[in-house]
Amino acid sequence: MISEAYIAALFPSLEADLVAQMSARVEIRAFAEGQILMSSGQQIRFSLLLTKGVLKIYREDDKGNEFLMYYLHPGQGCALSMLGETRDGMSQVMAKAMTEVEVIAIDVHDTELWLAHYKTWQQFVVDTYRSRFEELLDTIDQIAFCQLDERLLFYLRRHQDAVGSARFPISITEIAGDLNSSREVISRLLRKLSDKGLLTLDKSVVELN
Repeated sequence: MISEAYIAALFPSLEADLVAQMSARVEIRAFAEGQILMSSGQQIRFSLLLTKGVLKIYREDDKGNEFLMYYLHPGQGCALSMLGETRDGMSQVMAKAMTEVEVIAIDVHDTELWLAHYKTWQQFVVDTYRSRFEELLDTIDQIAFCQLDERLLFYLRRHQDAVGSARFPISITEIAGDLNSSREVISRLLRKLSDKGLLTLDKSVVELN
């Protein structure tokens, strides 16, 4: 059982009765850095609420290419896992642990019942979808209206926010994968941004200026 105080501290908008139900019914699950929590095409059996660490949410094509959509932080939920019973119940995204993470796993049958009975859960789901939609709009804007060097800088700033530091380790391979580009192109653009004084490169460490 998870303590009610722990849940209430992370999700203060939820009403006391709902928090009590969550305490009795949900599970805490831990995942290592790089581990896949949810894959595209996988049956959604649990809704996920993040309590520790950072998750990356990706869209995949039928060839296995990945594109980073947004990050999830503690106190946030995976919107696309919250309504798994309302459509075909299959995940449309992949969730990967950027760091060691801990999540609250809620059986999707419970989330469906809570939507019908708890206004605070309804509002939490709506707010979650709104936040993720706004982040997706930012990503779409970058793809549609910005050059790749601008997208790269936007990506690095989001990564900076995710890790909470202007200096962070990250490989060119990881960046290229997240932006669906090549290592050669990303390497060249990183040098270009470095020459402009926007960042400092130190092997596999980036520092934004």
